[in-house]
Amino acid sequence: MDHHDTEKRRLNQNGSSSSSSLFTTFAFSFLTLIAVTTLVLMSNFSMQPHRDFSEVKIEIKRVVPQHLPLSSENESKIKQETQVVMTSPNPNITTVNEKNRVIDIFRGDNLSDKFQRKAKEFVGDSGCEVNFVMTWISPANLFGKREVFAIESVFKSHPHGCLMILSATMDSPQGYTILKPFIDRGYKVVAVTPDLPFLLKGTAGEKWLEEIRSGKREAGKIPLAQNLSNIMRLAYLYKYGGVYLDTDMILLKSFKGLNNVIGAQTLDPSYTNWTRLNNAVLIFDKNHPLLLKFIEEFAQTFNGNVWGYNGPYLVSRVARAAVEGSSEEYNNFTVMRPSAFYPVNWLEIEKFFKVPKTEKESKWVKVKLLQMQGRSYGLHLWNKFSRKFEIEHGSAMWRLVSDHCIICEIGSASS
Repeated sequence: MDHHDTEKRRLNQNGSSSSSSLFTTFAFSFLTLIAVTTLVLMSNFSMQPHRDFSEVKIEIKRVVPQHLPLSSENESKIKQETQVVMTSPNPNITTVNEKNRVIDIFRGDNLSDKFQRKAKEFVGDSGCEVNFVMTWISPANLFGKREVFAIESVFKSHPHGCLMILSATMDSPQGYTILKPFIDRGYKVVAVTPDLPFLLKGTAGEKWLEEIRSGKREAGKIPLAQNLSNIMRLAYLYKYGGVYLDTDMILLKSFKGLNNVIGAQTLDPSYTNWTRLNNAVLIFDKNHPLLLKFIEEFAQTFNGNVWGYNGPYLVSRVARAAVEGSSEEYNNFTVMRPSAFYPVNWLEIEKFFKVPKTEKESKWVKVKLLQMQGRSYGLHLWNKFSRKFEIEHGSAMWRLVSDHCIICEIGSASS
């Protein structure tokens, strides 16, 4: 019995040893196979030529299915130029093609002759008590009720005034339709396609325009149309003189008697010295030397990437230098206090569109309106910030529209 048990234990041990040896042999073979395979793969990979992915560029091409009709030549050109804008390394930078499309709206057959003739007739009209000028570079369909109300306010305070709108888009059948209600009432308003090269000829702006057109000067990320408006108003006033107005300026009383005037937007804490001017209203005699300085500054220091740099900041820089300089010819101008044209700043303009909800708000509006009656020639609506506001019935803007309208569609300034 003891001998049998001993033999059984010996057989079990031998069986276990055999199984362990077999497993070890299998595992070693498997690992060896993996190692050999890895070495072969690494060897093959190392034999491949080195590739530098830092220079890889992806080019996306537009494929036109053959069964579709091709676009017209003009449509293809526009699409090609649009693709250039989309694939530009910096999408914020305006391309040469895009710039030229904006500039070319001021070019055409016999444009210079047409513009000069209309401008001469406009300026030479002895029946105009005040000559006003605006610019409009957006499409005519965007000339909305608020812009129309701005025109209404011009003629409400100047029944015998004249208004020229420098605009290729408004100088059209659609633009004429917008202006027709004023023309039918006998008011002198006309839209004219401006000849920008003619206006800038002989000034530093002439070279600037050519550099922008050729691509030697970057237009920047600010829409070129905005900066064209900035320089166009200066060039027009230098050539012809008159009163420039932004299309969101509401006139409250006559400008007659104002000469060589710029309005201050802000004052220092003492309320005695201006800190910033604005170019939403400019009143100058033709050939005024300060206007030429404005154009020179525009051309020499142009920056298309900073909002306002070539507009309000520009007139502030040049006017400051003129005041601090010794030349009398550049000092022949007047800076009017903010209450003249900017009685409500852009941070508070919303209050004029809303009905006051508290006694404090109501008092603020009443005091502001009372001050404007005695001190203000106009009210800048700061469209960049206020365009989204609707005029609430009973608000300060509601009253202003009612008091200074001609066509008098009470919601005129809402959009």
